[in-house]
Amino acid sequence: MSENNAALHDALFAQLQQESFILLHTTDAESGGPTTSAISWVHAINERKLRIAIDLRSRLVDNMKQHRSVAVTIFGTNTVTAVYGQASLIEEPLPAVPLKLACFDIDITSVRDAMFYGARLNAMPQYEKTYDKRAADKLDGQVFEAMRKA
Repeated sequence: MSENNAALHDALFAQLQQESFILLHTTDAESGGPTTSAISWVHAINERKLRIAIDLRSRLVDNMKQHRSVAVTIFGTNTVTAVYGQASLIEEPLPAVPLKLACFDIDITSVRDAMFYGARLNAMPQYEKTYDKRAADKLDGQVFEAMRKA
């Protein structure tokens, strides 16, 4: 583990300007236990703020409304980064999107290298959308445009 910062470094910020995915860790609103979910609608607003969009039907929405402290895992070039922060609801529902989504900002309080000592990632994890690619690309474009405007 390396030093603690309160901002994304340049390479991580650049990575989060394009399509990516993160693991979002929240506290369950009902049980109080930890939760983890993969999220692809993520965008770095600046070096100190992430913006995410979540389906309103997801438990994550209530989790972040009740317990603002969250953690995010980001798989980057050669390493894994843990980002800690406070989530706040920006818009619900997110306008101009065919799905009912909630938009949250995560104000970053800490950024840490979370890769274990003596190792590095050989390749970035990749994912494949399993539904109509054209529809997925169109929806992603609408969501990211609405997130930028929120």
